[in-house]
Amino acid sequence: MNIVLIGYRCSGKTVVGKILARELARTFVDTDDAIEEGTGASIASMIAERGWAHFRDVEKAFVQDLSDKDNLVIATGGGVVLDRENIGRLKQKGWVVWLHGRPEVLKERMARDMESGKLRPSLSGADPLKEVDRVLEERSGLYEQAGDYVVNTDHQPPEVVAETIIRALTDGSGD
Repeated sequence: MNIVLIGYRCSGKTVVGKILARELARTFVDTDDAIEEGTGASIASMIAERGWAHFRDVEKAFVQDLSDKDNLVIATGGGVVLDRENIGRLKQKGWVVWLHGRPEVLKERMARDMESGKLRPSLSGADPLKEVDRVLEERSGLYEQAGDYVVNTDHQPPEVVAETIIRALTDGSGD
């Protein structure tokens, strides 16, 4: 069984995923990193050159490949839930955990990322910080439907979030 982390940008999927993989002796895969490594292009350049639809097609192919594997911790891109097939595939061998964060907390994290030079492509052409509320409103229902378990990451250290997930997994909440 895989542990699949979903959620909006800056919800903690990558950092929590790495902790989970270490603690549970599993392989960690960040789908965005795998896409960049596998295609030889950054996601930002892929989107700028070929558009979001092309990126979503590439993402779908990577999700399909990963969903056939086992014993992984997978941190997905925030938009993976936009395609029902992606979620269906990930659930076949996976327990899907929604890392939930309030918009204001996610904006704070995004602002820190932007200050540190880690740029995330805009989803709508608007300022990434300004689109958070709108995109979360569009996706929250999809995250909720896809998630087998929900963890609020607001003001929680990643280690505590990972510990919460491990506890749920071992006490049967993750079945």
